[in-house]
Amino acid sequence: MSAEPIVIKFGGTSLGSPARIRRAARRVAAHVRRGRPTVVVVSAMGGATDRIVRLLASVSGGRPDGREADRALATGEDLSAALLAAALRSLGLDARSLRGGEAGVWAQGGFCGGHVEDVDPAPVRRLLAAGTVPVVSGFQGARDDGETVTLGRGGSDTSAVALAAALGSAECHIVTDVPGVFDRDPRAHGDARRIGEIDPLALVVLAEGGARVVHPTAARLALERGVPLRVYHHRAALSGRGGTVVAPAIRALEAV
Repeated sequence: MSAEPIVIKFGGTSLGSPARIRRAARRVAAHVRRGRPTVVVVSAMGGATDRIVRLLASVSGGRPDGREADRALATGEDLSAALLAAALRSLGLDARSLRGGEAGVWAQGGFCGGHVEDVDPAPVRRLLAAGTVPVVSGFQGARDDGETVTLGRGGSDTSAVALAAALGSAECHIVTDVPGVFDRDPRAHGDARRIGEIDPLALVVLAEGGARVVHPTAARLALERGVPLRVYHHRAALSGRGGTVVAPAIRALEAV
């Protein structure tokens, strides 16, 4: 098996139905069967977080306790991880879902506003060494006191990039609902232009300027830690070819 791992993060739209979860599983399986150690990070299924927020508001009079809010919110990613792991197992792959803390993601900060402090890659490396695909709940981490805290909207991008950095700046794929990084939001501007290759600093500028494909915190972390990214649509070819490559000096990524 190749020594170079890959981290694949699936956004909520990419997991928005059983058919899309099965497609995501096939994408992961294609990498694994070509000998690539693969770590998966997932968001909650499309709309799940908003439904949980509404439920919390309805039972708490609009003022949910922070700890219980984070416990509830984290279940969205936990469900995605379990479903995708089940889909992978149905394809004959060994897979295991992990909460953020179980995957070594350590966080600091208050409830509903934590940030990644550190990532211990040992739990993920042990699973990879055993031939198991780790499927990690994004958007969450464990604090030193054992509590789960969420990382804010877009936090699953940060989880994925942080894991890739902890694994030695592994290549990180962001699977989303647009064909790559655009100069403007293609959902609002019909003439938006897809960018085939972009420098990490330019991605940070776009993300902080409102481009919503990669969360600004994740984009900055990728720049700081030298994590190469590839961003593409969930209906793209299983190889992930195409989309947008984000790497220093437009360094070509391995075609996988």
